[in-house]
Amino acid sequence: MSLFKRLFTAIRSGSVSPDEWEQLRGTLISSDLGANLVDEVIEQAKSMKADDAVLSITKLVSSWLSDKSRALKKEHDRLTTILIVGVNGTGKTTSTAKIATKLINDGNKVLLAAADTFRAAATEQLQTWAERIKTPVVTGEANSDPASVAFNAVTKAKAEDFQYLIIDTAGRLHNKQDLMDELGKVVRVTNKHSQVDEVLLVIDATTGQNGINQAKVFIDAVGVTGFIITKLDGSAKGGVALAIEKQTGLPIKFVGTGEGVLDLSPFDSTAYIQGLFN
Repeated sequence: MSLFKRLFTAIRSGSVSPDEWEQLRGTLISSDLGANLVDEVIEQAKSMKADDAVLSITKLVSSWLSDKSRALKKEHDRLTTILIVGVNGTGKTTSTAKIATKLINDGNKVLLAAADTFRAAATEQLQTWAERIKTPVVTGEANSDPASVAFNAVTKAKAEDFQYLIIDTAGRLHNKQDLMDELGKVVRVTNKHSQVDEVLLVIDATTGQNGINQAKVFIDAVGVTGFIITKLDGSAKGGVALAIEKQTGLPIKFVGTGEGVLDLSPFDSTAYIQGLFN
């Protein structure tokens, strides 16, 4: 059942008991919408007649989505540089390859950079993807400075007239502050030689409210411009997309829909809202 259908069915019944309101509240909270946003919805529902409440809630929820552009930036007169960030296990490296594939299929020349030098598997994974999609990748020695990989990649991308550089970054160091300091250095070094145009944070939708906490940390540290959401399910945990956009004001740009290299779709906010209500 879609996220809000049970609520709308109850409202239209004309009589909702206190116990039923609590059950509805629990259902919405379990969808990772967050207690504060759920309480806004319930308050609207309780204060209006049935038809007015449905319309009002629809408008309220729709207003929580970001009004910023969901299009991937493209600079026509210089290199466009994209950083992919996020904690390990969210699908950063796979998302890097998916975006590269999309750009290559659109006729762009794309260079990848494996700046997660602290995890050999990440470099190997990106190299495998690069071979599969037939695009070059810049790598560094194990445990080397990720910023040096970014510098080498920018140098190569500009010298060889690449249109896009996509940098896959680390998701875990010894502690959170180490990671944020390291990512900040990558951004600073890259910006000295080629402006960072997008910082896309990959979030696993099944992590729920923890994903929102991750977003706040990364936004403060590296100036996130948008999100890639993996494992987004509009009927179960779909509320996390609303919560992230409401709390950050930033747009979800892509949704990962599977493990294949083509399994990446632009986030369709209209279809998403319809899916929550219908």
